[in-house]
Amino acid sequence: MTMNTLDALFKPESIAVIGASSSPAKIGGLPIASLKEHGYEGQIYPVNSKSEEIQGLKAYKSIRDIKGSIDLAIIAAPGKYILEVVDDVIAAKVKGVVVFSSGFSEIGEEGARVQEKFVARLEEAGIKVLGPNCLGFMNLQNKVFSTFTPVIRQGITKPGRIGVVSQSGAYGAYVFALARERDMGLSYWVATGNEGGVDFSECVEWLANDPDTDVILGYMEGCKDGRKLERALEAARKAGKPVIVTKVGKTELGAQAVASHTAALAGEDAIFDAVFRKHGAYRAHSIEEFFDVAYAFSVAGLPQSNRTGIFTVSGGAGVLMADAADEYGLALPELPKPEQEKILELVPFSAPRNPVDITGQITNDLALMSKTMKLMLDSGQYDSLICFLAAGGMGPLAKGMVDQIIEVKQEFKNYPLTVVTVCSAETRSILEQHGCLVFEDPTRAIRALAALAQLANLSGDCSTSIDSELESPMDVFKLESKIYTEPEAFSLLARAGVPTSKAILAKSADEAVKAFNSLEGVTCVAKVVSPDILHKSDIGGVKLNLANQEEVRQAFNEILSSVSSNQPDADIHGVMLAPMESGELECIIGVNRDLVFGPVVMLGVGGIFVEVLKDVSFRTAPVTFVDAKKMIFELRAAALFDGVRGRPTVDVDALAKTIVRVSNFSISAGETLDSLDINPLLVKEKGKGVVAIDALMIGR
Repeated sequence: MTMNTLDALFKPESIAVIGASSSPAKIGGLPIASLKEHGYEGQIYPVNSKSEEIQGLKAYKSIRDIKGSIDLAIIAAPGKYILEVVDDVIAAKVKGVVVFSSGFSEIGEEGARVQEKFVARLEEAGIKVLGPNCLGFMNLQNKVFSTFTPVIRQGITKPGRIGVVSQSGAYGAYVFALARERDMGLSYWVATGNEGGVDFSECVEWLANDPDTDVILGYMEGCKDGRKLERALEAARKAGKPVIVTKVGKTELGAQAVASHTAALAGEDAIFDAVFRKHGAYRAHSIEEFFDVAYAFSVAGLPQSNRTGIFTVSGGAGVLMADAADEYGLALPELPKPEQEKILELVPFSAPRNPVDITGQITNDLALMSKTMKLMLDSGQYDSLICFLAAGGMGPLAKGMVDQIIEVKQEFKNYPLTVVTVCSAETRSILEQHGCLVFEDPTRAIRALAALAQLANLSGDCSTSIDSELESPMDVFKLESKIYTEPEAFSLLARAGVPTSKAILAKSADEAVKAFNSLEGVTCVAKVVSPDILHKSDIGGVKLNLANQEEVRQAFNEILSSVSSNQPDADIHGVMLAPMESGELECIIGVNRDLVFGPVVMLGVGGIFVEVLKDVSFRTAPVTFVDAKKMIFELRAAALFDGVRGRPTVDVDALAKTIVRVSNFSISAGETLDSLDINPLLVKEKGKGVVAIDALMIGR
C-alpha cells in the first residue's frame, strides 16, 4: 500500500455529510456540530434531500449537486439506501468514504453480500472505505471529527502524538475518554467497524508513516490477513514507533492435537503473541497498562536497557518496588562499593545498595536527593532511575523535591536515562516538561518502565543475518496429502540441511541384522515404520540399546508382534534401525500452518513432555538466525542452554540454524505442509551440533 493513499481519508480538506441532520444529537448531525465547534478549517457540505439549510450551512439535495471537490464523504444515511448513495459518491469523485450505516456483515450472510458489493464498487473507483458500521475517526491535529461517538459531547482531548486504532467502537470511545481524563494528547483516533475496506493493519501502517504520530495504541479482536498485519507492525518498528496492543480472545486451535504437539500448542493467542514479539509490538493485558506504557513512551522515550536504579526515602517502598522489578523483569544492579561508601558518608544509616534508601533525612537536607541520584547515575550502572518521594511529594516539600529532580535531569540531559518519579499529580506537569514520568503507584511505575525496556529490546533490528545462504529458502516443492513415515520425513529434512539420525529401513529380521551390521556395530534403536502409528512408544513400537545381532532380531519380532496386537489394521512398512544418539538437551522444533498467518514455527523443551511443560516459543516464518536465537532465550528453561550443575554449554548456534532451516522448509513446501514435529531434537555440547531423532510430517 502506498503511504499517501489514506491521506485524503484522514486529512480531508473538504467533507460532505450524507444524511446530515440539524440535530447535533443525531448520527448525521454530530459530525457537523463537532467540526464547527472545534474549528475545522475546510469546507463542510451537508447533504439532505429535505432541507435547504443544516446547522447554519447550505444543504444539498444530492452530493452530485456540490460544485467543489470533495475529499471525504460521511455516509450517515440508512443502510437500505447504500447502493444508491454509492452511485452518487462515485459520480461526485469523492476520494474517501466513512460509512456509519449498519445492517451489513454484522447481521449475517445477506448483509455481508451487500457490503462486499458496495465496497467493491467504491474501491474500483479508487475510493478508500472506512466501515461500514463504524464510529469513524478523529484527526485531532487538523480538527477533523468524522465520528458520531457521543463521547466527544463531553469534550475532546488535546492534540498529541499518540495514534489510536480500535476494532471496537465502544472500546475505542472508552479509550478516548480515558485519554481526555488523563490529559494525554492524541494525533488520530480510528474505529474500523466491519472493516469492509480499510482495516486495522492499514491504519497502523499509515500511522507508522505519519509525521504527527510517535506511538500507536491498538485494540484488536481478530485478523483476516496475517501477513498484512505483520507488514504494518514491521513498518512501525522500522519507523521507531512503538505499537502497544490489547488483543482479546484466546481461542485454541487444537483440532490436530492427537497428531501433532505443535498443532496442539499453537493456539491463536500464542501465535498473536509470537507476531507481536517478532515485530517489536508490546501486548498490554489491561486498560491501565495500555495507557501507562503509551504515556511513559510519549514523555520519556525508551531506555537503553532494563538496568534500573531505585532511589527511595522509604525502606518499605523500596522492598515493594524491588519485588515488582523482579516480577516484571527489571534488573537492579547493586551500586558499586565506592559510591555506596560516599552515600554512607552523607547518611550513615542509609541503605546504599539498590534500592538506595536515603531515609527521611532529606527533610533536613533536600540536597541529599540530588547528591545521591548523581552518584547513582555517575556509577554507570543504570539506564533508568526511579525516585520514590513518599508523602513528601504531596506536601510542602514537593516543590523542593521537584527542583532537586530537575537539577539532576538537566545535568544528565545527554545521559540515556528515564527518570521516573512517584508522587502526586500536583507536580506532574512540571516534571513532565522535563521528560520525567509521574506515577502515584510505584508498582505501576515499575511495570511501565519494564515495558519500555522490553519495547527497546523488541524494537531492535531483527534482520541481521550471519549467513545469507542459510536464510535463503529452498526451491519450491509439493508434499503429498499423507502422513509421512519417519524415514521419508528424514530424507526431506536432510535436503533442507536439518541434521538427522542415519536411518535404515528393514522389512525382515534378516534385513534388520544386515542394517545393524552396516552401522558398524554401534548400539542401535529399532522403531516401527507406519504412517498409521504416530506415537510409536505407546504401543511397543520402539526398542532401545540394541547391542548385537541377536538383540536386533528379537527386537524386530517383538515390535511387529506388539504392533499387530495393539493396532492390527496399521499399514506396516517395516522397522527402522538407527544409531542410539546422545545429547545434553531434548528439544522439539515444529511447524503448524495457521489459516491467518501461514507457517508458524515452534521451539520447545521437554521432548515427549512438551505438552505438559508448555515451555515453548513461536515465530511466523520466515525466521531469521537472530530471531531464532531470541526464541531460544525466551524459553523458561533457557538457563539450561548455558550449562547448569557442571553440565556443558550446549550448541545454541546449531539449534538456531536448525530453526532457520525448518522455517525455510515450511516456506518452500507452502500450503502443502500441514504440520511438522521434529521431536526429539537432541542438542549436543557446544560445537558438536544437533540431531533429529524422530519426525512427524503431515502433508495436505
